[in-house]
Amino acid sequence: MIMAKPRIVAIIQARMSSTRLPGKVLADIAGQPMLARVVERVRMSVLVDEVIVATTTDSTDDAIQTLCSDRGYACMRGSAADVLDRVYHAAHLHSAEVIVRLTGDCPLIDPGVIDHTVGAFLKSKVDFAANRLPPPWKRTFPIGLDTEVCTFQALERAWKEADQPHQREHVMPYLYEVPGKFRIIVVDSERDYGRLRWTVDTPEDLELVRQIYARFAGRDDFSWREVLQLFEREPQLAAINAQVPHKTYRDSESEAAP
Repeated sequence: MIMAKPRIVAIIQARMSSTRLPGKVLADIAGQPMLARVVERVRMSVLVDEVIVATTTDSTDDAIQTLCSDRGYACMRGSAADVLDRVYHAAHLHSAEVIVRLTGDCPLIDPGVIDHTVGAFLKSKVDFAANRLPPPWKRTFPIGLDTEVCTFQALERAWKEADQPHQREHVMPYLYEVPGKFRIIVVDSERDYGRLRWTVDTPEDLELVRQIYARFAGRDDFSWREVLQLFEREPQLAAINAQVPHKTYRDSESEAAP
């Protein structure tokens, strides 16, 4: 008997009040706001049924709501500090059975990587899957392709039980911090590319992704493997943001995720 595919909803966190690069999610990349680049790339996923932007009720994020309204993107607004609550209510409102958590500062997010991670999650019948987790796990995908997948039941349990600030701010730590509490898998790349930084937290990061999009003539349909090939041809690109330190899941949201 073939089981029906669950309803899979991608939820993209986005806000304007980043400390290191305010307004970054609407920064221009080859003529389009970064958040639009993220949404359009996620929409190319084969397995994702709906894409939601989850922003905050702060007036600073009215611009995100406007962008979503203008472009027909689904948008839900919630708590600025309690991102777990924001994501949970977005998932509940849109009847998600499986949640794919993404962030709006990753304009190179890859639909193939999303589908690979979701596919591993579905095949393994776990509560949570990710293609990167903090130590002692080792990152093998570039920073900026981060994809986390969980069941609605697991998210709801975290929403009810998580009581540490970083667990509320970063959504998923409750699912993986205590071994054995949930069934989890880590999806690794066939080679280690974890040193590469393709997220946007600083002006250097933004310059790098602008350079990358320029190489692909402003298209959205290039893959992460094409970016790897680009870096092989132009290794100087990786030097643009090589010195930028990466924030961890223990850092405050005001400094880290959207």
